[in-house]
Amino acid sequence: MDLRHLRYFLCVAEEMHFGRAALRLGISQPPLSQQIRALEEELGVTLFERTSRRVALTEVGRLFVPEARATLAQAERAAQTARLAQMGQIGHLSLGFTASGPFVPQVAKALYRFRQCFPHVELTLLELGCDEQLDAVERRQLDVAIVRCFAPPVLPNGLVLRPLIEEEMCLAIRQDHYLARQASNPTIEDLKDEPLVLYGAVIGAGFNEHFFALCEQAGFRPTIAQEAGSLATLLGLVAAGFGATILTQSLTRLHVDNLAYRPFATPVSSSLWLIHREDLSPTSRAFKETILAAGDDEPSPPAAGLR
Repeated sequence: MDLRHLRYFLCVAEEMHFGRAALRLGISQPPLSQQIRALEEELGVTLFERTSRRVALTEVGRLFVPEARATLAQAERAAQTARLAQMGQIGHLSLGFTASGPFVPQVAKALYRFRQCFPHVELTLLELGCDEQLDAVERRQLDVAIVRCFAPPVLPNGLVLRPLIEEEMCLAIRQDHYLARQASNPTIEDLKDEPLVLYGAVIGAGFNEHFFALCEQAGFRPTIAQEAGSLATLLGLVAAGFGATILTQSLTRLHVDNLAYRPFATPVSSSLWLIHREDLSPTSRAFKETILAAGDDEPSPPAAGLR
């Protein structure tokens, strides 16, 4: 059934006059009459009683009016839904991020702006390790990933990588530890024989390996005292004296009793990366544009290493 026929029918039903309806529709009267006849033939009913003096709805026509209006309204809702989906205004976005991600101003600002500008998008947030995020994006279980690595991760075919921000790393240590109290900033070499608390293998994939490489370049193998499965556990264990750990500068905003943060004498930096598929969905494209725009607002922090 042609939606145009329904519009013509309703116009005639409202005007009860083919001439006035044709004028309102911007067409001549003969084609309008032909279209109404075509609709009646398609339905196998008579919608109007026609005489030389008047036009009136049949009983069938009266019952058909609300259904025709409902059909046109539903068609308009469907069209509006399609337009909103194309603009990324509705739909679903599944976003993965590293533990430090929400503490980075660019990411926090992007999440806030996205919720304000796209309130009808269903947003799912998942904290995952780097390898888990890459696998989830490849499998289309995640739309966008925010990962932290010392070096650009190797991506499967079909995925796109974009740098977001580079941050210096710092040492997190209990306040009464000598590395927290000494005048000079610590070095990687100072961590020799020091017990360390790091993320477990899955969460720390890529990050831990690069840190181990830095330790080996300094001539020692790190001593892992404990592994943590979450940021809260990591900081809690360090504050309890189980060992030191390394964190991004953004996480120093967290205040934890008995915990001190010290920058390294020779800067060590890591980068936050945005990863998504080449075939971006409208909602994914909207988030990408939002987070990149949020980065334009942020001053570039001093950093060394990756460019």
